[in-house]
Amino acid sequence: MTTEATPPAARVPAGPRQLARQRRRASVVRFWKRYRGHRAGLLGLALLAFFALVALTAPLTVGSDVASVTDAPGQPMESPSGEFPLGTDRFGRDLLGLLIWGARVSLLVGLLAALLSVGIGALVGVTAGHFRGMYATVMMRVTDWFLVMPTLVLAIALATVMSRSLGTVVLAIGVTSWPTTARLVRAQTLAVESRPYIERAKALGGGHWHVMARHVLPNVMPLVLAQATLIISSSILAEATLAFLGLGDPTVVSWGGLLQEAREAGAVSAGDWWYLVPPGIAIAVVALAFTLCGRAVESVLNPRLGVAR
Repeated sequence: MTTEATPPAARVPAGPRQLARQRRRASVVRFWKRYRGHRAGLLGLALLAFFALVALTAPLTVGSDVASVTDAPGQPMESPSGEFPLGTDRFGRDLLGLLIWGARVSLLVGLLAALLSVGIGALVGVTAGHFRGMYATVMMRVTDWFLVMPTLVLAIALATVMSRSLGTVVLAIGVTSWPTTARLVRAQTLAVESRPYIERAKALGGGHWHVMARHVLPNVMPLVLAQATLIISSSILAEATLAFLGLGDPTVVSWGGLLQEAREAGAVSAGDWWYLVPPGIAIAVVALAFTLCGRAVESVLNPRLGVAR
């Protein structure tokens, strides 16, 4: 007696959403494989992971009362010792704890300001590249005006006339640093909209929102991502500059605020290096880490740049 073999079950074809998820997953895998080939990018990513871990665990490691002036554990302007590895500030607070706590504010302001800047730049760039004529002309002239004006001077002017808060610092940096992103995104939008499938989408009835959201924006997002990583570093430097000039929020602790307090306390003339050097090094290292990551992302997304590994 013979038995017939049971035919294998027919494979159900994947739906559009499953195919989209598979393509996105494959793109992420390809991106990570290429990114791993950049040693400088990996170094920057490791530094950023370290600082992010320090900032997130600050409430557990140093506590929220580290910035309290009334409960300062040491004497004012103590030099580094076993109890205070980085010494104390002019109020007797532990500078190591303040440095760790300040990472939260500096990184948060840098990320939010970069997000605002990239958002404005992407919106202006995509719309100016899609809508031609008078709208594009006006938006590009406004962009040129912001581009030729010193960004730091505009940020200082905004921070001066508005209330001193973190929101003011984020707004001042974000609304003054978007023109470069707008220029790059507009150029990429013009290149994307010259492709044949954009004409087919318009011929099939695709409206302005459909073309920009479904076709243009996905193609310019890699450029926006690379630009964001570079803007974060400049935003952190701008926040430190505003805080150093006394235009930051005096109620929070940031790396730039520590430098401003050191200047007011006369640490420069007194030679109290432990008050000045650690915040400056932290700002420089974080800015360098974001720059390394940004260059690596640019090289992965556009291999023709030829960024050295």
